[in-house]
Amino acid sequence: MFGREKIQDTTQIQAHSFLTKLFNRNYVNPKLHITLKEIANSLKSYNPEIKLVYLDANFPFIDGFPLAPHLSHKDGKKIDVSFVYQDKNQIVTNQKLSNSGYGVFEQPLDQKYNQSLICKEKGYWQYNFTRYFTFGKINKHLFFSEKATKKLLLAIINQKQVHKIFIEPHLKNRLHLQSSKIRFHGCQAVRHDDHIHFQIN
Repeated sequence: MFGREKIQDTTQIQAHSFLTKLFNRNYVNPKLHITLKEIANSLKSYNPEIKLVYLDANFPFIDGFPLAPHLSHKDGKKIDVSFVYQDKNQIVTNQKLSNSGYGVFEQPLDQKYNQSLICKEKGYWQYNFTRYFTFGKINKHLFFSEKATKKLLLAIINQKQVHKIFIEPHLKNRLHLQSSKIRFHGCQAVRHDDHIHFQIN
């Protein structure tokens, strides 16, 4: 449909919320669909229990049709995926921290990389706006898994088709990631320390 494919949930790829599928927010172009499968396979080789959990992709419509509230999810080439979390015993899980998958931020450990504060001081009031779209916080016993999330990001980085990844600067620094594919998305967008956005050429 308009050059888009519905993401097929598998044992290694799944939508976080059934609403994503119900409202047709789970369409990508064929190249991105293949890329997702390759990323999922990389995760499987690291830990067979970890799934690639996606949040929002694109509508199955013509290019240019926006996927509110996202600024750029309108050509089948963009997708948001979730971080990986773990319990107090460092056991990784596919569970997340909110019903939507958005809005529970991993706060900066080093304040010099606090982009949220910088954007707020510049008057970009919407930067933290996704905190209102959790649709309920859950699994408060879980923590951000640095090791597993870094493995996920490296799997994304290693895909040749991927040319741009958005996470907060403090996470890039914390996870010791050097790839030029990781960019700052700008204060006009929203925070990216609750999810990963990436896109292909």
